[in-house]
Amino acid sequence: MPLSEQEQRLLDEMERHLMRNDADVVSAPRDGRTLSYRNIVYGTILVLLGLGGLIVGVSQQLIVVGVIGFVVMLGGVLLAVTPGRGPGKVRVEPDRPAKPQNSSSFMDRMNDRWDKRQEER
Repeated sequence: MPLSEQEQRLLDEMERHLMRNDADVVSAPRDGRTLSYRNIVYGTILVLLGLGGLIVGVSQQLIVVGVIGFVVMLGGVLLAVTPGRGPGKVRVEPDRPAKPQNSSSFMDRMNDRWDKRQEER
């Protein structure tokens, strides 16, 4: 069953509102705690080197080499998940039209519209 014109407009407005709120959540600052691609790459390389050392240590029965490989792997994982600390990241705020200053919230307006529709029937 197709939506009426009023229902379609209401749905479009709700979608715009959700997209605006989702964009706010996505662009919200996270205390500068974003993952660094450089740390991820270096961490991955360390994990692979550590895995190689672990395999060599186990296959040659060299416990010291295996333990060192494991420690290198652990260090690589820790490096990969460590957030970047440099101030080089600049957050650009997209241009958005100013929100109208309504005294009621979005949900209050939706409830009012719903009540009006129920009265019309």
